[in-house]
Amino acid sequence: MEKHLHIIAFDIPYPPNYGGAIDVFFRIKALSESGVKIILHCFEYNRKRAAELDNLCVQVIYYKRNTSLLSHLSLLPYTVKSRKNAALIANLKKDNYPILFDGLMCCYYLGASELRGRMKIYREANIEHHYYFELYKATPLGSSKLYYLTESFKFWIFEKQLHQAQQIFAISEVDKTYYATTFPTAQVNFIPCFHGNNAISIDCSQGDYLLYHGNLSVPENEKSAIYLCQQVFSKLSYKCIITGMNPSEKLQKTALQFPNIKLIANPGNDELKTLVTHAQVNVLITFQSTGLKIKLINTLFSGKHVVANDKMVAGSGLEAICHIASTPELQIEKCNELMQQPFNQSEIEKRTLLLIPNFSNKYLADRIIELV
Repeated sequence: MEKHLHIIAFDIPYPPNYGGAIDVFFRIKALSESGVKIILHCFEYNRKRAAELDNLCVQVIYYKRNTSLLSHLSLLPYTVKSRKNAALIANLKKDNYPILFDGLMCCYYLGASELRGRMKIYREANIEHHYYFELYKATPLGSSKLYYLTESFKFWIFEKQLHQAQQIFAISEVDKTYYATTFPTAQVNFIPCFHGNNAISIDCSQGDYLLYHGNLSVPENEKSAIYLCQQVFSKLSYKCIITGMNPSEKLQKTALQFPNIKLIANPGNDELKTLVTHAQVNVLITFQSTGLKIKLINTLFSGKHVVANDKMVAGSGLEAICHIASTPELQIEKCNELMQQPFNQSEIEKRTLLLIPNFSNKYLADRIIELV
């Protein structure tokens, strides 16, 4: 019997060059390869339409976001209200297939009367009111700080819509516990993020630098990068690289203060993968424990030693294959130690035991098909 699924994506998930797009694109790819007929609904605003999606989906439909001032003035979160589109609900009504809502920002129609009786699945990327509150705390005084605080409050109210979902796919075990407690009528399962790795592929040759990577335009990642510059990397005698999308002037000036730190802005996918693969130590730091930590998965599939703080691995089940260090002193000590320690086959075997099959795309796609 043919299996059909609507997926409502918050953005055009191609190219898969940041966390949310990576999870959506490789989930679509894995489901398609497992025989699911996907009807993809994309909101377009900053990215071009992608012909590559047509090869994976039976239909791809694009919708414009309403980014007018009225969307900001709504009692709904701006990212939700701006994705209200009459054409979307009209297209969803054309059949009776299950609907997967990718992120709370796509859930304007989750409780719509027109969808009563449909199988509705919520795919979480963050506990949004927690996420926006952390952005508020990480952002300097200004209009953005007020925006993040307001959105956090609006998402806290809007999240009650998730009572309308029969299934919730949580991104971590920590978040699974939160959703199972908050929405006891839903079936909540831990579905880790999808990624671009078909197998564990690690170059065991000795590297000569440490690396931090992330979308540097996100305040949380910028905060982590500045922290590493000032508290960790500047205290080391080794070459350190920070790389990611759209670093701010503040981060660029911070990195320039230290001769052993190099900032690489906007690397291509191949360049980023090469940087991760050749680094002797990948340092992954976050100041909030919820949400999508796809860079952790990617790095464990293709990078050598990983130093992470406790919040980076929280709820992932991957603590045993990372070196956990949650203070600057411990991070400096661990980085110095691992720069001299070869990465060998026994380390790859440890990762294989934990990552395969539980974090493989094929296994996760089959799990979704079984649940839906």
